[in-house]
Amino acid sequence: MYAIKRSLLLIVFVTAAAAQSPQSPLSDSRISVNTLLREDLFSGFLADDMERFSRGEKNIQLLLDQRPAEKPLVLAWSALANMYRAVRANEHNQTDEFQKYYRQALDLFGQAEKVPGNPGVAAIHGGTYLVLADRLPKEYRAAAWSHAYDSYKLLWKYQSGAVDQLPVHLRGELLAGLAQSAQRTGHTEEQSQYVDKILAVLGNTPYERAARQWKSHPESAANTSIACMTCHDAGRLAARIASLK
Repeated sequence: MYAIKRSLLLIVFVTAAAAQSPQSPLSDSRISVNTLLREDLFSGFLADDMERFSRGEKNIQLLLDQRPAEKPLVLAWSALANMYRAVRANEHNQTDEFQKYYRQALDLFGQAEKVPGNPGVAAIHGGTYLVLADRLPKEYRAAAWSHAYDSYKLLWKYQSGAVDQLPVHLRGELLAGLAQSAQRTGHTEEQSQYVDKILAVLGNTPYERAARQWKSHPESAANTSIACMTCHDAGRLAARIASLK
């Protein structure tokens, strides 16, 4: 009898705790898909933190069910996750795993882009290759950089009219993505134009310093990145949650 009462009491406590726990950010439609997924997935990109990366992957699956209207954007994040898995498999000489994840990434990007007019999808597509193209097997890199170039040109089409008003991080990553993908695909004149644009609208930022390095030492452009110079602090999940309270 004591055991039964104790079990019932435990159930009551657990139920009460669950009822009082704060709402999951995933269920708050005011928080964008990008904000919900960015930090956990980027931790895999930048710090090889696979615990957080896996959490991001699980959230992708939940958001596919919870946010049907934003499916293209969620699919693009899923493509990013698969491409990173492919890169890791390649670096561990796991050829079959690489091919599986690489094909899944291409398929997911294709599905995400079936609905045109989504700048978020273009940004994720371009950014994925900007960071990972040079970590793919050599025979895949030219196509990856071509995809990056096309994606950033599309993003420029969406955002060029307001580029001067974008936050520093978004402005910098857009122009850096354009400059770097142009450089990697042989669009030398465009590369120069975007570097000059960085110097014009991103003074006193890390992007300006990187652009000046490219300008004064053109040979360094092939081996150095001009992107990922700042953090998107305003877009972090904790900052967004705090702003909603």
